[in-house]
Parts: sequence; C-alpha cells; structure tokens
Amino acid sequence: MLFWLGLLVTALPALAIAAWLVVMHYYLRWKYVPMIARIFQEKPLFVVPRGRPVHDAEEVRFSTLDGRSLQGCYLRGRGRERGRRGVILFGLEFGSNRWACKAYCQTLLDHGYDVFTFESRGQGESEEEPGYHPLQWVTEYEVEDTLAALAYLRSRDDASPHGVGLFGISKGAGAGVEAAVRDPSIRCIVTDGMFATYTTVVPYMRIWFRIYNNQFKLHGLLPSCYYGLVGLAALKRIEQERHCRFPPLERALKGLGDRPILMIHGGADAYIKPDMARDLFELIRGPKELWMVEGAKHNGSLHVAGEEYGRRVLEFFDRHLAVSPDGLPKALGSREPRDSARVIPFAPRTFPADQGLPRRIAVPD
Repeated sequence: MLFWLGLLVTALPALAIAAWLVVMHYYLRWKYVPMIARIFQEKPLFVVPRGRPVHDAEEVRFSTLDGRSLQGCYLRGRGRERGRRGVILFGLEFGSNRWACKAYCQTLLDHGYDVFTFESRGQGESEEEPGYHPLQWVTEYEVEDTLAALAYLRSRDDASPHGVGLFGISKGAGAGVEAAVRDPSIRCIVTDGMFATYTTVVPYMRIWFRIYNNQFKLHGLLPSCYYGLVGLAALKRIEQERHCRFPPLERALKGLGDRPILMIHGGADAYIKPDMARDLFELIRGPKELWMVEGAKHNGSLHVAGEEYGRRVLEFFDRHLAVSPDGLPKALGSREPRDSARVIPFAPRTFPADQGLPRRIAVPD
C-alpha cells in the first residue's frame, strides 16, 4: 500500500502538468479558434498583377474531372521551326489573370519554350464552384484544376512526349507541387513565393496571441507543436465553413522524389517570411536550390532581379527539361543544383523585424 501511495505522490507533478496542458489546449481552442478562422480568411493587402491579352495566343477552354469549365491560353515560343525546346505549365498567383504569365515567361518564350496557363475555378473567366469562394490559400479545388490542365496538355495534338516543366507563383506554386506528387508528367519545378498552410499559420499564431492575450508570457512557454494543434483545429473549422480542404503542402514536398526544384523567394517578404521558405526547402529530399532575392517583397523577385530572374529560370529548365533539335531530351549537365541559398546584391531597405517568429516549425507528417 505504501509503495502505491509513494508512486502516486511521485507521479502527481507529472499528472498535474499533463492535466494543465489538456485544459490549456481546450481553453486556447475555445478562445482563439474563432479569431484564427477570421484572420485566416482576410485577403492580403497587395496589388496583384494582371496582364493584357496576347494577340497571337491560343485561347483554350477545358473541363475538370468534376465538370467545371476553365479558361486558359497557350503561348508558342519563338523559333518553333527549329524545334520546340519544351512545354511549361504556369501556375498563377491568387487574383491574377492568365495574361500575367507573359511577364514571367518572356525569356522562356524567346528561347523556344511553349507556355500554357489557366485561371482556376472562381478566378478570371473560369466557372465558379457553387458555395466556394477562393482565397489566397491552396485548396483541393486548385489542385484538381491543375491536374485537369495537365490532362489537357497530354490531350493536345502537339503534346510533349517528354513531360512538362512547372513554373508557379505563390498559390499557383503550391497547387502545382501538390499536383506534381500525383502526376509524374511534371519533370521539374520552379516556384516563386511558395507557401504552405500549416507552416505559415503557426508562426503568425504567436503574434496573434501576443496581440489578443494579456498572459502571453505564460502561453509563450508552450512549444510550436502545441500551437499547431490549435491551428489545425482552426483549419478544420474553416474547411467546414468554406466547403473546401487544404492539402498539406509540407507532405507533398517530401514526396517529390528526385525531381529537381528551384525555389525563389523574396528576402524582404513581409507576408511569407524567409524563414518560412527555408523550412519548406528543408523538407525537399531531392535535387534542390533556394534563391533568396535580397530586397524583394512577396512575389516581387522578378521586378527586383530583372534579367537575372529570366536567366536563372531559363538555365534551370534548359538543364532539366529542354530537348535537342532532334526531339530528344538533352543529357543533364555535370553541375548539380546547389543545396544552398544564393542572394543577389541589391540596395538595402528597411522592413519590420520578425517580432518573435520561431526559427523552426515542427511539421506534422
């Protein structure tokens, strides 16, 4: 009897801590899940680029597996009489139109690559999904739309037998990576401003808790994974309210296999902090390269880097996708992508401090 009593006394502190953690978890869910759900659905305050129609582009209308009609356009690269260099599927950022791809892909078009892009459901001239209004976050709807675009490219008379390259901006990058895991026809990937749901929400939760919580010093002792549980509960609530599902991009990045990827990110991105991009980069297991463009804000790397941006993207696709004039894939060069970050010099600017964002976020499998 004394033995069991002593064991109980010894275990009391651990039991008390466990009970406190359980109570705190449900308290935080009750208090903050509605707040997180509200903030999560606010649209970012930045200007989204919208291009002008390209007169010689091929207008395309195609359908998704669930019957939604999407609008796209197919741009042919120069010098096709000498043979097409490859086909690029371009993923648009949130709120942009299909013509915005030209600014990003002009160098690729000038060097013989064809480019196809499309507007996801509820964006531009594509059909809306009843009961669903898209935000900046990737959902299964955008992934399904990207898979439908890949199926359309395979159905064309001039379909490339060697697969396609993916070039995605922000939301379009995330949807493209999710689609790449399910469709092996994507041979290599370039992303700019890519972000995931979980690894974006959890760091910001600490900031929100600090703003709305007068006992943050106590709650600040909790590990990031603990905040992650509250964040996942909030995401489940948002999925029910918006009739959608947010796929785990973190898991998709782990499943790319040996397909090369070039991640471009703005070094002064105030929305998706550089550390968030580095967290995603570390999840990739295959050939990878991170190019952190100093001074660039979210989706602003093209405007900061200028010609260097087009050159780097072209160099990547030439190495991993291009075909020779006889129609055969070129042999890969001996130089492998660098598993490191490259920063191009640019005039420094002043931006707000990170304000306590955690350096590393635990990502659930």
